[in-house]
Amino acid sequence: MMRVTCSTALALLVSGCMSITVVEDSGPKGDAKPARSPMQVTSSPIPDYQRNSAWYTDAQTRVSRAPTHGKAKNIVLFLGDGMGISTITAARILAGQQQGNPGEENRLSFEEFPVTGLVKTYNVDSQTPDSAGTMSAIMTGVKTKIGVFGVDERITQENCQSGQGAELLSLLDIAELAGKSTGVISTARLTHATPAATYAKTVNRDWEDDGEMPDEAKAQGCTDIAAQFLAAENRLNTQFGEGASDGIEVAMGGGRRHFLPGSVDGGRRKDGRNLIDEWQAAYPKGNYISDKAGLGAASDVPLLGLFSGSHMAYASERNQPGAHQPSLTAMTLKALQLLQDDDEGFLLVVEAGRIDHAHHAGNAANALTDTVELSEAVAAVMRNIDSDDTLVMVTADHSHVFTMAGYPRRGNPILGKVVTAWSDDPSLDENGLPYTTLGYMNGRGFRDHGEQLNADSTYAEPPSTGRKDISTIDTTQPGYHQEALIPLNSETHGGEDVAVYANGPGAEGAMGAIEQNQLFHVMLQATSWEAEAAARVEALGDKR
Repeated sequence: MMRVTCSTALALLVSGCMSITVVEDSGPKGDAKPARSPMQVTSSPIPDYQRNSAWYTDAQTRVSRAPTHGKAKNIVLFLGDGMGISTITAARILAGQQQGNPGEENRLSFEEFPVTGLVKTYNVDSQTPDSAGTMSAIMTGVKTKIGVFGVDERITQENCQSGQGAELLSLLDIAELAGKSTGVISTARLTHATPAATYAKTVNRDWEDDGEMPDEAKAQGCTDIAAQFLAAENRLNTQFGEGASDGIEVAMGGGRRHFLPGSVDGGRRKDGRNLIDEWQAAYPKGNYISDKAGLGAASDVPLLGLFSGSHMAYASERNQPGAHQPSLTAMTLKALQLLQDDDEGFLLVVEAGRIDHAHHAGNAANALTDTVELSEAVAAVMRNIDSDDTLVMVTADHSHVFTMAGYPRRGNPILGKVVTAWSDDPSLDENGLPYTTLGYMNGRGFRDHGEQLNADSTYAEPPSTGRKDISTIDTTQPGYHQEALIPLNSETHGGEDVAVYANGPGAEGAMGAIEQNQLFHVMLQATSWEAEAAARVEALGDKR
């Protein structure tokens, strides 16, 4: 297998393998520092239809206007799934209170970053988005439809053929082509929308294994997400030339069931394939691990860790003594240690996926605890990287309909009932019932009049409120589910902006109110990866 290093790639650039033209905008008269126009790469591995998309070009231009200080060798992207601003506020307070302080004055680790922005999260066809379309925007620089990733908006959801020829190159793909090491970590299933959007292309985010795909899609050549993980290296090598990619170095999360046949350990595959065995055959020196002990012993790449059949446990369970699943911080530090061994640089994507799931269940305690764990993982990374050559970004794919309300006094337990500064007793609603600071617009916490249901399935005269009396309930316990206004089987995402926090070379591009797909361009333009990837691909003969 031929491997062209980034040093070779840069030498090829100088020798004329490809050329780069940088066009400087003269800027408004009187400006001391003219704005930069996008770096025009005359040859790029990114498909023309992706680079020419209005979403792509607009975001590229906007990022190019931001000043840049140095180039990033490495990128670490943290994604708190469903980590809206109200979640960050409440988690900040919870973390502070866990330290014995009032809480409001506390800061999560990433709130110390020098650059903060607001990110617009809508999908092209949905005002309130899902994780697939949003993470796809972050990873490709192009917004797309709800429920799909790695493909542009020309597709029709669930129509396999519509996605053929609409595939987008992701930031992870570009990093691989540039000769960087890559890693993907999630507390959700590795095949779930957010982590999978780094390496897979699909018109249906639910096609996590072949058993979830229609026969027609299989016949038309579509493959499931777990199979795409295994084939990620071969896909790039087939497309761009042997040696273009050496595969994802580190991948850890849940979702083991999608890699195994139905006859094995709760597997769900119907094609009889055991993708874990196939991965080990493809990478004889690779390490497959399934628990905390295995993570501690791992010392080389490639590394594949599948720690549960479905999603990993919540942080409140994983961080208990005797638990067998590792913490997000432990996974992140192991990945960082292994990826830093590559002098060419690396991309590491880390998702705290279960923030989202706790919110869908209307369970604030676990959502906030997993957010605090994400903050701890960020802090651990910052202690172990050089901020002069590593761009670190923390953001969310979308928010939730999660509220923080009432007039609780300073230091009131964030998970508790509202107690104001002018009373020592819980505040009461118009019907004399206490209520919590945290709640949801919709979801499973709706309280109906079930207690008043008669034998003939009619309601007796109900009280003037459907709320349950929570006077004797300890709402600070992890298992408590906050009340909701509208009854739904699952609480929904919110549509408002989310925050982004950035530190390191190129961070300035994440400032202000920005489109979500702009984050891709912040990361790409902070590096030389596109040019390096283009040079390596051209040296390999570019099979496209």
